[in-house]
Amino acid sequence: MTSLTEAYIDSLAPNAGAMKNGRDLVKKNSFPVLRITADGTLLFGECKGSGKEPYRCSVDFVQPDSPLSRCSCPSRQFPCKHTLGLMYAYALGKPFEQAEVPPDIAEKREKADKREEKKKEAETAEANGEAPVKRKVNKSALTKKMNAQLEGLSLLEKLVLQTVQAGLGGLNKKSVQLIEEQAKEMGNYYIPGVQAELKGLLLLLEEEGNREAVYSQAIEQLIRLHSLVKKGRSYLEQRLADPEMPMDTETTLEELLGHAWQLAELKEYGRIRQSSELLQLSFLSYTDQAKGEYVDAGWWVNLQDGTIHATRNLRPFRAAKAIKEEDTVHAVVQTEELFQYPGEVNARVRWEKGTFRDASGLDYKAAKAFATASFPDVVKQVKNVIKNPLADRNPVMLIAFHSLEKVGDSFVFKDVQGKPLPINTEMIETPAKVETILPLLQADDLQDQAALVMFRHDVESGRLTAQPMSIITDSRVIRLLY
Repeated sequence: MTSLTEAYIDSLAPNAGAMKNGRDLVKKNSFPVLRITADGTLLFGECKGSGKEPYRCSVDFVQPDSPLSRCSCPSRQFPCKHTLGLMYAYALGKPFEQAEVPPDIAEKREKADKREEKKKEAETAEANGEAPVKRKVNKSALTKKMNAQLEGLSLLEKLVLQTVQAGLGGLNKKSVQLIEEQAKEMGNYYIPGVQAELKGLLLLLEEEGNREAVYSQAIEQLIRLHSLVKKGRSYLEQRLADPEMPMDTETTLEELLGHAWQLAELKEYGRIRQSSELLQLSFLSYTDQAKGEYVDAGWWVNLQDGTIHATRNLRPFRAAKAIKEEDTVHAVVQTEELFQYPGEVNARVRWEKGTFRDASGLDYKAAKAFATASFPDVVKQVKNVIKNPLADRNPVMLIAFHSLEKVGDSFVFKDVQGKPLPINTEMIETPAKVETILPLLQADDLQDQAALVMFRHDVESGRLTAQPMSIITDSRVIRLLY
């Protein structure tokens, strides 16, 4: 508990407002009861609220790296301002009375210990070669859900065909309104991923400006929707015929249909790696209007094999204030278990427990060593990915470049063979433009280094372009997006 500092408590807060509100509670002496257990693993007390009864709040440090906050208040924020205030009170030196663990928390601890014990027993059994116990499938509920999903895909197919037959140029306000109504109706068929893709088309059609560019993107989206109908229907029909059939864990099809993967499922399907070390190479927060959420995205290199992973912290608009916003990580993260979501490239990862260590020159050199040196090779790899209409349109790769040069009004990467790779600085919208940052870098940063780049196929020109996200040298990561 001696390490409970204000800075650490700040890092736990979901947003700046929660930090301020928690501190204000301490300043207003809103905690008539402040208590701590003899071993220092539990802070608990009472905080004055708007009602007659005070809120009962506690922070359990029985697992020091993962403090568990509990409060009787109705707030959806986690931790809430009351538990933050409780911690600030301790960090600011307020007097805490020593007391025994309350019975309700002792009971919760006992249940948590039993869950942990069962988890360890399962891990031991797995290590001894025993087959893990599979979750039972409710065949009746699954069949009902998949039939509804198939019905939703049929509706989408009709809409796509009608749109193509009418022609994009023939779309009018009434046509766009029909698509909007269909997008809302998709919410009744258990296919939120499909619904988001249809909303993506709608957002494109509502854009103002260069209609030819909009139509090119809309055609690309219609092809994606058509492919989603075909592959989704084939997959669901196979699972209907055999409900025991394993879920697709190689592609993002389940996620595109709307399945939210649970960590237990990923572990059951073997989508887990032990003892990984990750170095974050780039970070970006953006808004996904089609899905109605804010996204905090990070791209990481696995220092053991060079795989480029992605993390995504999703904050739905309706619950954004209650979910902690993630930020850039400069340290190397060491995970006990790394859960990997299905995906062809830049698969999303998550971890429950991890420790941090300072990144060193050896880590940066290790990351550079994994960069692909031949541009024709990396272009071939990207093309193999994006030829699938349902694949990520913007794969991220680590490339080694011999030089980063300005040619005319634009920039270009060149590999050791002099092969060029055009740079597109307009792919990702950020306050600071990449073209304004690059001239500020030292000459050594632009020669014989590695770069994390996001690729995009320009439908109109038919060319691949790359958006630089960061430059990796032997001593640092230069982040170009923020």
